[in-house]
Amino acid sequence: MATTLLSSELPGLTLRHRGKVRDVFDLGNDKLLIVATDRLSAFDVVLPDPIPGKGEMLCQISNFWFDRTAALLPNHLTGIDVASVLPAGVDPALYARRAVVAKKLRPVPIEAIARGYIIGSGWKDYQRTGRVSGIALPGGLRQAEQLPEPIFTPSTKAAVGNHDENIDFDTAVKLAGADLAEQVRDATLRLYKHAAAYAAERGILLADTKFEFGTDEDGRLVVMDEMLTPDSSRYWPADEYEVGSSPPSYDKQIVRDYLETLDWDKTPPGPRLPAEVIERTRARYAEALQKLAGISID
Repeated sequence: MATTLLSSELPGLTLRHRGKVRDVFDLGNDKLLIVATDRLSAFDVVLPDPIPGKGEMLCQISNFWFDRTAALLPNHLTGIDVASVLPAGVDPALYARRAVVAKKLRPVPIEAIARGYIIGSGWKDYQRTGRVSGIALPGGLRQAEQLPEPIFTPSTKAAVGNHDENIDFDTAVKLAGADLAEQVRDATLRLYKHAAAYAAERGILLADTKFEFGTDEDGRLVVMDEMLTPDSSRYWPADEYEVGSSPPSYDKQIVRDYLETLDWDKTPPGPRLPAEVIERTRARYAEALQKLAGISID
């Protein structure tokens, strides 16, 4: 049975960061406990209602991809059993499928985004300038059209409540250094191409995705945080894809569409969600987990 967790409370552990979805605790000894809660954010605002089991689904999809891509790039997983680091009295079943013990890394100060299709903020930039993150694209592209080749379009890392901003590669070099920026670009495109090919075999198009990277004590590049989840990626059902319009996606688009019908200015506090919107969103995440990783939660 799936569990529901809006906010993790682990007495005795040091809370290092509470993000939009993940709570990060410092375990010492260069280890972190990362907990994927059931919080949901939309338009950079964390909403008051959880999506039951979403954190478990996100964690399991990430772990699936970390395992599948381990030969392509090291990741932050340690393999340490989550139950072994929980404080006494905490129900391990609540955290077993939504948390991991990870290596403590030095974060790379940019968001690493790969785009295989022109959609979202990339589509807006293209309409305005013919470019995305400084990369000139062919003229006449339509919304959601596949690009000739996947492109690397980094962005800034914004604090909770703020918006990431697309940047060009030269700016990424200034933020991360030339060598590291090039490593990140190469790793991002390599991981994207691998995942897109795998997803396509299962009737899913991976339009774009965002990776987080860090470096370990030896300076090696390591992929961390979450990986190729519906929260960090735009997945489309291949049989519903049509160039010229925004396809339905395996993510929180149901919530965004509902919020757009409200008289809400997209600033905190966020509005409550109807039960029907919560259930439809939960089912969409569950479908992605089943199709991509072959894992059923129901």
